[in-house]
Amino acid sequence: MYFASDNTSGLPGPILDAITRANDGYAAGYGTDPLMDALRARIRQTFDAPEAEVMLVTTGTAANALALATLCPPFGAIYCHTLAHIEVDECGAPEFYTGGAKLVHVAGADGKINADALRDTLAQSGRGVVHSVQPAALSLTNLTECGTRYSVPEITELAGIAHDHDLPVHLDGARFVNALVAEGCTPADMSWRAGVDVLVLGGTKNGLMGVEAVIFFNPARTWEAQLRRKRAGHLWSKHRFLSAQMLAWLENDLWLDLARHANTMAARLEAGLTGQLMFPRAGNMLFATLPRDAHARLQAAGAQYFLWPDHQNDPETVSVRLVTSWNTRAEDVDRFLSLLG
Repeated sequence: MYFASDNTSGLPGPILDAITRANDGYAAGYGTDPLMDALRARIRQTFDAPEAEVMLVTTGTAANALALATLCPPFGAIYCHTLAHIEVDECGAPEFYTGGAKLVHVAGADGKINADALRDTLAQSGRGVVHSVQPAALSLTNLTECGTRYSVPEITELAGIAHDHDLPVHLDGARFVNALVAEGCTPADMSWRAGVDVLVLGGTKNGLMGVEAVIFFNPARTWEAQLRRKRAGHLWSKHRFLSAQMLAWLENDLWLDLARHANTMAARLEAGLTGQLMFPRAGNMLFATLPRDAHARLQAAGAQYFLWPDHQNDPETVSVRLVTSWNTRAEDVDRFLSLLG
């Protein structure tokens, strides 16, 4: 009954096998290995983006921060939701790597930026005023920190607003694949066709040891991103072990199958939590309000999940976050629900 996070799971067999195969013999370092060439070609094919460039790092924080630093100057403003991962979970990394850019919050229900709120915020941005930070980028998170999902039309609308103000769009896709299979669209539809300029394609939360791909659909700034990665100490010398993981992940639709399983287990969990959800489930994350006596039973039985700030001072209920992963077992979901009562 381990629902703490999807980044706590182990590795699927095909990923371990790929790492073992990559371990044979020698290979050029720093991303010049043949596996990286093959991965770049696979990502271009998968996203129907023949000019896309790809940069691998090992953490989502590095991927987001380096991507945003490439888009945003030190005096720039990055527009994001109040609960965006770059705001609440990255310890100031975007500000650090950009050299001081400011995160500007945009309101919206259920963790998603509201289009009218974005228009209003940009209308008051202070563009051209020397006393103000200058608009530089829009950052979206899909799935959001509330477990909700931006649909393709929603991304398209927000990206269109950003582009009308000459802002590039960054998409934090730590759980992009969960959003993708839930939306039932193509990778291109949820990224560059919807107006995303830079995508962080997260693998760590969907079965990889630690690989995130920063995909630049417009390759013009790729060289700057490469230099920033090296300067930040995030360029791996034994890069083939990163390339091998993500290449195996994309082969035979493994990445999609892993995410579908996680989403299916979340739906199974949701079915037993009717009326207790804090936000609509849109992938593999759920936020629920549980009776404190049920919470005590679950904890005593060894269930693992995160407490959420809401209702923590309520004597009757407690708020929790539940996340399923590629190897969540149906019997563990059912046991959790039986203890919940």
